[in-house]
Amino acid sequence: MAEKKAGKSSAKKLVIVESPTKVDSVKKYLGSGYTVEATMGHVRDLPKSQIGVDLDHDFEPRYITIRGKGDLIAKLKKKAKSADKVFLATDPDREGEAISWHLANVLEINPESNCRITFNEVTKDVVRDAVKEARPIDMNLVDAQQTRRVLDRIVGYEISPLLWKKIKKGLSAGRVQSVVVRMIVDREREIDGFLPEEYWSIDLKLTNDKGKLPFVAKFYGTAAGKKITLSDEASVNKIVAALKDADYVVKSVVKKEVKRRSAPPFTTSTLQQEAARKLNFTSKRTMVAAQQLYEMGYITYMRTDSLRISTVAQNEARAFIGDKYGASFVPKSPKIYRAKKTAQDAHEAIRPTVSGNTPEMNKEKLKPDLYKLYRLIWMRFIASQMSDAVLDSVTVDVKCGDYLARATGTETKFAGFMTLYVEGKDEEEEKEKKIPNLSEGQNLLLKEITPEQHFTQPPARYTEASLVKAMEEEGIGRPSTYAPTIATISARGYVAKEAKAFYPTELGFIITDLLKEHFEDIVDVEFTANMEDKIETVADGDVEWKKVIRDFYGPFAETLKNAEEKIGTIEIQDEVSDVPCEKCGRMMVYKQGKFGKFLACPGFPNCRNTKAITEELDVPCPKCGGKVSIRKSRKGSVFYTCDNTGNCDFISWDEPTRETCPECGSVIMKVKPYRRRGPVTYKCFNPDCKYTKKPTAKKK
Repeated sequence: MAEKKAGKSSAKKLVIVESPTKVDSVKKYLGSGYTVEATMGHVRDLPKSQIGVDLDHDFEPRYITIRGKGDLIAKLKKKAKSADKVFLATDPDREGEAISWHLANVLEINPESNCRITFNEVTKDVVRDAVKEARPIDMNLVDAQQTRRVLDRIVGYEISPLLWKKIKKGLSAGRVQSVVVRMIVDREREIDGFLPEEYWSIDLKLTNDKGKLPFVAKFYGTAAGKKITLSDEASVNKIVAALKDADYVVKSVVKKEVKRRSAPPFTTSTLQQEAARKLNFTSKRTMVAAQQLYEMGYITYMRTDSLRISTVAQNEARAFIGDKYGASFVPKSPKIYRAKKTAQDAHEAIRPTVSGNTPEMNKEKLKPDLYKLYRLIWMRFIASQMSDAVLDSVTVDVKCGDYLARATGTETKFAGFMTLYVEGKDEEEEKEKKIPNLSEGQNLLLKEITPEQHFTQPPARYTEASLVKAMEEEGIGRPSTYAPTIATISARGYVAKEAKAFYPTELGFIITDLLKEHFEDIVDVEFTANMEDKIETVADGDVEWKKVIRDFYGPFAETLKNAEEKIGTIEIQDEVSDVPCEKCGRMMVYKQGKFGKFLACPGFPNCRNTKAITEELDVPCPKCGGKVSIRKSRKGSVFYTCDNTGNCDFISWDEPTRETCPECGSVIMKVKPYRRRGPVTYKCFNPDCKYTKKPTAKKK
């Protein structure tokens, strides 16, 4: 684009960002000499209706204007022509770099000119400094994005039609999504094939020689300290008999001080994991909220694998901690966290832009999801810069005749970062346990002995948190792809959720087995991880991007050809229910739809009857006494309806109970709190009766 002649006072600089949420903030920080516009994401992409990659001419991508972006592009072209300088300020990642490159092509800007600016946080100083440090578009990052986009397009658009032809329409395969489905399928088969093994434990409730200060020790082994594995009831009974008659003496007491280090600030992966554990957020929900917080200037950029923190932010956090909690909570030197060797380290870790901008100060300004996530990010970051916690750990060995029992306990000496925040865990963590002051040679009394049978457990199904963690550890996808990948495999019906854990559907098993047999590399974890490494070499400028595509496509095309010939038609048998179709009498079958399973008549297209799958509530309808069904809305919320639909209009979010109102005799309804906040309450179904009650507290 030709530069405008200097000297025109009306000329302005044009800054183009991705999100309209950023526009006002960036405009305010840069002042009246700048015009700020938003692209609202990509402006060009590969066409949806075809592969969009010329396989016969060195894999040249064919980009087109995204439908609906024509007027926006025309507006940006007009503003770019009247501006004396255009800055492309899309998000500071590879996707953002690619969007800037597409914009440069559309607006006829030389990508080698200093047209590209990035800011890791939307704050005044950072935005102003970014303009001063404008640079050319980084074509290595653009080519890395193109490599991933073209690879994904080839795999998806070449294998998916094969699945449509051999199984059914609407299916899809993907370079990353198919591997993730395989991980879930393999885990399910591991669970199904698991053989539990029996083992036993013996708990000994002991007190001091005065019968006070009870504590629990666990059977360990021989008095000499050799561990004994308890594997059957007969050997346990023999040991229990001996323990009942034994004398109990403290053999040794070992005390030591243990320091516990705070968790590092969030990366994209750990943010998604922790939000799943503590807030019950899906990865997609987390990233939507994080994107908004970034655009509003509350947090730094949320797509990162780095644990690096700027010196300015660190010093600011330390000053805040000192003022808020006291000098003892500020470590002598700033805490430094090291990321994995594979981390790109392009951005800082996720942190609040201003340490003193506490969640409580913004509770009324932010929507619930944004407040919850900001609070989590703020607490994690501040805690990461606080002093270590100090714990007193004690291990007591107790001689029990010919045997040995062991008790361990911890007690907090100095809470440090734990005053504010403790990282969540996928497995249940043992709670802090206090052991009374004991001395070597002290006699103890046995109060109770409890032998208990156990069985080893199979590996757990993947939850949202553990699946993201596994994807990161295996090198499957990148931080920006975790959330959309999980959303896709759920929407396609390849996996489903039960009690917050993923399990594969029949369709997931069938597609995974087919891909494993005929496209082993596509669903191979190691192959997919290696491909990510090759994309990294493109980003580093070490390899030309089309060479990566060429090396992949030769073997892939041969595999595709062989699969086309070998795979026969696969018919998925619908599971037959015990529910007859009221229109034609056939037994209805289970189908998988966008919002989960439903019942459909197998007589389609002659009979198009469908029904929602309902569960019956074992209470009568409050209006007519008929049967009550439990149903789910499209968003998964539970509600209740009467089965006698022709004659009764009962429908309620509140659950009917068998209890009657003491004041009017109507049905008592169980009222669940909105968004799970607050306690469950009970009220009378009769709108004219104001009777309510709170639940009875459980006895401890």
